[in-house]
Amino acid sequence: MAAKRLWLLDVLRGAALVNMLAYHALYDWVYVFGHTGGWYDIAAPGCHIWQQYICWSFILLSGYSFTLARRPLKNGLLTAGCAAVLTVVTVVFLPSESIWFGVLHLNAAAVLLTRLLRPLLQKCPAGAGLAACAALFALTNQLPAGYLGFEGLRLCALPQIWYAPNLFWLGLPDLTRFSSADYFPLVPWLFLFWCGLFLARLWRPRAGLAPRPLRPLACVGRHTLLVYMLHQPVIYGALWAWHALL
Repeated sequence: MAAKRLWLLDVLRGAALVNMLAYHALYDWVYVFGHTGGWYDIAAPGCHIWQQYICWSFILLSGYSFTLARRPLKNGLLTAGCAAVLTVVTVVFLPSESIWFGVLHLNAAAVLLTRLLRPLLQKCPAGAGLAACAALFALTNQLPAGYLGFEGLRLCALPQIWYAPNLFWLGLPDLTRFSSADYFPLVPWLFLFWCGLFLARLWRPRAGLAPRPLRPLACVGRHTLLVYMLHQPVIYGALWAWHALL
């Protein structure tokens, strides 16, 4: 089975997962347990770039992997179930860190929507689809913040009345009454997912075994959902135990 896998995708997912583990461990250490962060500050440019690399990697690779899935509907429903569990657990046990529409919710919705729209998406030329989705992702990157533009580049503000219904799942949150510790609405992130989808039609890495030094990363990358679901309880539990013993 491993000889048939696209090992580069596994390695890239594994690298993103390792970075996610480190990022979330530092987040819990600083913002949950209240330690001094030193260089780690989520508002600092370096940490923002680090966080965006992790997010972009996961979402782009998820879109790419959709084309390889044998049962995308089953995968989408399984991810949706895990996302629901994550919401319930955070709301009950960590209400200050509640997650209402995080990366798992996004992934589930993106997979199910793409499964539904696949006949239409397949009619779009891959190059044009990739370019259009990249442009739409850049244009709507700051839609949840109330304007069109990419990162700090603000092209125009959007009418506040659009945000009053609090359609947070779509990318139109009412920030006066909505917050989520992990927040990835459909817009703009569905466009990045579709970038991966169209990229898969343009380029395919070779299958086979990963080079020996990269096999640990490839192994981690083959179990993305399991690692994602377990990493925060393990990290939080380890940090709590550290505090309890000191």
